[in-house]
Amino acid sequence: MIEQPPGRPLPALPDAPAGRTVIGDAAAVKIAAIAARAVPGVHALGPGAGRALGAIRDAVGANDPAHGVKVEVGQTQLAVDISLVADYGYALNALADAVRVAVYDALTDLVGLEVIEVNVEVLDVHLQPPAETKTGERVRPTGSTQLKQPVE
Repeated sequence: MIEQPPGRPLPALPDAPAGRTVIGDAAAVKIAAIAARAVPGVHALGPGAGRALGAIRDAVGANDPAHGVKVEVGQTQLAVDISLVADYGYALNALADAVRVAVYDALTDLVGLEVIEVNVEVLDVHLQPPAETKTGERVRPTGSTQLKQPVE
């Protein structure tokens, strides 16, 4: 058995028997989803209603790693479409670029096929809900709500 360091392709073996390797869509989808989720600022993959169903699937242990990720795998190339929800406060174009690079690098390193495109669609922005007290009331900002008069 050959041991492989993480992120490194196996060397070509001169005495290896001839054969063909097929990379399944599910394998490429999982790699792309893991890479996309690891980027800071990615709140979730996929659209809102699907995220709610995904939370239910997670609760019962039936997580769908393909949610929000589509991959077309050919013999020598692959293309990826990712839809995501961003955390508020991240520049969306920069976030999409970071996701694109992370997914491209992961697929290139782990799958070994030419990645011809990684399309990223930012579907929504996740806002943190306001903080609540122990009684369930929303916390109001402290300080005066009146405008201060200018100092003369």
